[in-house]
Amino acid sequence: MLELDPAQLERMVSSFLWPFFRIASFFMAIPMIGSQMVPIRIRLGLAIAVVVLLLPVVPEMPLYDGLSFANVKVIGQQILIGAVMGFIVHVLFQVFALGAQITAMQMGLGFASTSDPANGVSVVILGQYYLMIVMMLFLASNAHLIMIEVMAESFALIPVGTPIAMDSFWKMALTGSWMFSGAMMIALPAVTALLVVNFAFGVMTRAAPQLNIFAIGFPFTMLMGLLIVWVSMSDLLGHYYNMTEFALEYLRGLMVTE
Repeated sequence: MLELDPAQLERMVSSFLWPFFRIASFFMAIPMIGSQMVPIRIRLGLAIAVVVLLLPVVPEMPLYDGLSFANVKVIGQQILIGAVMGFIVHVLFQVFALGAQITAMQMGLGFASTSDPANGVSVVILGQYYLMIVMMLFLASNAHLIMIEVMAESFALIPVGTPIAMDSFWKMALTGSWMFSGAMMIALPAVTALLVVNFAFGVMTRAAPQLNIFAIGFPFTMLMGLLIVWVSMSDLLGHYYNMTEFALEYLRGLMVTE
């Protein structure tokens, strides 16, 4: 008969409970897994499975001391750390969606929108197409396994109970600038090419005022935009690797303690 004294039971609960809060909040915030299409029970089950796999490699956890205020504070810290890690991955995906939206607005496809079932919002069709490609690249490159590895490293860089440095919150706020700059890097070739096309139509309008520029320019701009997007798809993989590498380094840079 298995007999456990209260000290052993408390140690077992602590070794499982503290990583669970961080990992579960990460799976609630990460794209694909944390979307509305995945039931909460599946996310919780996946979090429990990952916790069981990481138990042999994570450092020793502090003892659980009931529902004290100190424990509530530590639980909040773990949820915040996991949510921040999932938020960085979400920003990585939105870089490509925003770049596609800027391109679509320039080529005249900004009105063509569809409902995103994962997030429950209306997005541009070109942005949804880019999101699907990035999701497939994310899974094909085993980036989800790399994120689990980074999650395991986070317990050594930010031990349970250690407060996060205030600089990390400032860096997290600056992810908005990284998202817009990355989106402009993706959309800049197409936007520049379409600007040249619009400039050429402006010259044609000045040379021949009787020409109906709206009847000719709009479909031609859309056709050239689709052609430019097709040509620029060859560089999407390079952009994905650069953005993913930067996101991982950025994520590791956030894991700083006071």
